Amino acid sequence: MATAVRISEELVDEARRFGRIDHRSLAGQIEHWARLGKCAEENPDLPYSLIKEILIGLDELNESEKTEYKFG
Repeated sequence: MATAVRISEELVDEARRFGRIDHRSLAGQIEHWARLGKCAEENPDLPYSLIKEILIGLDELNESEKTEYKFG
């Protein structure tokens, strides 16, 4: 269910610009930033690059794009 929220025009403009880079909609880019921010607040010691990899991995699990890891 969608919910309307008020955000600054400056944030909307930035989200549009960054969203075009990764081919995300305006809402998709803002949701992406929200997930990153939430994860960063929950894990303040993790660097951005690791947070991004974690979110990519979770997305792959949700989309059943997983393979078994073989040790050695």
